[in-house]
Amino acid sequence: MFPALVSSPRVRLRSLTNTQGLPSYRLTYIAFAELKHAYPFTNISSWRAEMNTHSSLHYTAFIGIDWADTKHDFCIQSGSDNKAGKAFGIIPHNVKKIEEWVTTLHRQYGGRLAFALELTKGPIVSALQKYDFIDIFPIAPSTLAKYREAFSPSRAKDDPTDAELALDLILRHPERFKPLKPQSAEMRTLVALVEQRRRLVQERIRITNRLRNTLKQYYPQALEWFDHIDTALFCDFQERWPTLDKAKRTRQTTLTTFFANHNMRRKDVLERRFNAIKEAAPLTTDEAIIAPNMLQALVHADLLRVVLRSIYKYDEQIAELAPKHEDYFLFAALPGAGPTLAPRLLTAFGEQRERFTTAAELQQYTGIAPVTERSGKKHWVHWRWQCPTTFLRQTFVEWAAQTINKSFWAGSYYYQQRDKGCSHNAAVRSLAFKWIRILFVCWQNKKPYDESIYLKALQRRGSPLISYMANREIT
Repeated sequence: MFPALVSSPRVRLRSLTNTQGLPSYRLTYIAFAELKHAYPFTNISSWRAEMNTHSSLHYTAFIGIDWADTKHDFCIQSGSDNKAGKAFGIIPHNVKKIEEWVTTLHRQYGGRLAFALELTKGPIVSALQKYDFIDIFPIAPSTLAKYREAFSPSRAKDDPTDAELALDLILRHPERFKPLKPQSAEMRTLVALVEQRRRLVQERIRITNRLRNTLKQYYPQALEWFDHIDTALFCDFQERWPTLDKAKRTRQTTLTTFFANHNMRRKDVLERRFNAIKEAAPLTTDEAIIAPNMLQALVHADLLRVVLRSIYKYDEQIAELAPKHEDYFLFAALPGAGPTLAPRLLTAFGEQRERFTTAAELQQYTGIAPVTERSGKKHWVHWRWQCPTTFLRQTFVEWAAQTINKSFWAGSYYYQQRDKGCSHNAAVRSLAFKWIRILFVCWQNKKPYDESIYLKALQRRGSPLISYMANREIT
């Protein structure tokens, strides 16, 4: 059992020297800000030797790669002949050249080949995944950087050296790395779609902010007439009436027809806009300011229109693909998920249930779990700066924020954290931390979330949140 604990990324052992002379049963390890008993330090060397022997027998060759845009440096070590030296080389990033190189390696070494590189996806990974005799071991870039710095404090860097260090990591610490196991094609397609859609949403925000800033320079009234400017309605309005002067010279019937064509027929809103346009006074009449900013605003409106159409296309593809997955029902009915966040939550958990053995592993992998640092009398808990992808953390945080006003206990927990002095972001992350533990059980057991069951569990355990919820209801 102890080897499993040592290999866990959540475990940091206390002083190996045991300077206080504590008996082995009093030694402790730290797992996510908790002190727990650790087992004595026995058989570690033999265990690691066994792991290394197993890895060497299993793979006929180990290859470390330092990837780049146009070429890839590699370092090869035979798995059967430990006395054989390392071979270095460079392979150009060309489909035919990569295929010839891999075929030559397989002909030379036979059996299975282990590749170590700083990627989980990308062109070189896609090229290598075609072969069933290759296992890819991803290494976090920060891990390789720290490993390099341990041997080169000057931070000198070279591509062949990085390839050799990547190789050295999987040779010396095979128990620390897991081979990359691709999910189904449908799941990987959905993962790519939701990530690309979120990047388009970020692009929409970026363009909207630029458009807003441009309009403030010469035409701020347009921002007051519309509650939201990241819409096709606003883009069309801006294209037709790009200046205040043109808007004021337009007849009311023309504006009414325009809004009606965009399904906007509320009389009170239309009347308010007509009056605002009629009474508006120009910020400036300087053509040197109006002309260039008008052109820039039109460009931003065109870009925004393209991004909005693209997001709509992604929504259609995701809505068609996500419900076909057998686990989609677990996330579709979650409070605050909806058609946008439910597919993202599905991809965050994935379909490989053996990938995470505990909820804590998922919390750490997504970057939601905080980190505890202890040194002497210092004790510091901070958020996790390093995580494989910020998109997963973003997914859980954005969804947790949506549950505040849609789940009774989630809203109460959020306000409980705020009453304790937490900021909004810290409270939402803390809420996401709790949600992951709940959803992990639902995901592992393939049972949909039921809020009534969770509330009964809180009451059965005598959780302080129950009394807090009762007090909130009274006040």
